[in-house]
Amino acid sequence: MKLSVVVPVYNEQDNISLFVTTVIPHLASVTKDYEIIFACDPSQDSTWDFIGAYHSMYPEIKAVLLSRRFGQPMAALAGLAVANGDWVVVMDVDLQDPPSVIPTMMEKAREGFDVVYAKRSSRDGDSWIYRLFAWMGYRLLWRMAEVRIPHNVGDFRLMSRRVVDELLAMKESHGFLRGMTALVGFRQASVEFERPARLRGKTHYSRVWGSLKIGLNGLFCFSRTPLLFIFWAGALTLGSCPFFRRLDLFLSGVILLALWTLGEYIGRIYEEVKNRPKFIIQERLGL
Repeated sequence: MKLSVVVPVYNEQDNISLFVTTVIPHLASVTKDYEIIFACDPSQDSTWDFIGAYHSMYPEIKAVLLSRRFGQPMAALAGLAVANGDWVVVMDVDLQDPPSVIPTMMEKAREGFDVVYAKRSSRDGDSWIYRLFAWMGYRLLWRMAEVRIPHNVGDFRLMSRRVVDELLAMKESHGFLRGMTALVGFRQASVEFERPARLRGKTHYSRVWGSLKIGLNGLFCFSRTPLLFIFWAGALTLGSCPFFRRLDLFLSGVILLALWTLGEYIGRIYEEVKNRPKFIIQERLGL
């Protein structure tokens, strides 16, 4: 059995060394046949050089460098595209996805599950307002999405080869891994873990805009419910007209909200029909 670990990175030179020395013992406890694949957005620091140095010491460490910055979701898909393990883990480099959870995931996989996702029981290091928005976002997706996207679950997960192949066969351009994995189906299970605070540096992927963009992709790519809100808002406005003489301001707000909602769907249709590459690999190490 071969295990692949896909790690999207961007400006993470401070975390490469600690990640490598921490994750390798846990992988070695599971299997002797493993690979670590860094999927690197072009960075302003020495992330790529650090990866190259470790590749020269450990042949199990491999990498792809994207031709431009495609973002974390696409970097993860690029790593999945080159991984050839029977099982594949996607995780972050900052150790907030603890490598110690991987053996527990593999135990679940041996029970017959094709997807084992890590569910956060705590969010150390996150501000209360970020936790509040995360709580609201997950529950919104749970109620509105057409597939069941679990609460407090990021991209940290273990997937079988057939799940990875199905994900790569999908033509969708948004890269919302949580929704795509739920859509694929198969037997899925979870393991809980306490999410520690980031040990070194700060994330260079946008916490606010990046999380909002990913959340909107989950909402608009996996739910038609916002379109129903437009209908009910219109019906409410129409029904209120006989009782209120001036509804101009309210009606204007409803129209703008409706246009924004339609624009979100149309924009994603526009992205899909262009059928551009999700990512472009400029350089490979060990692959």
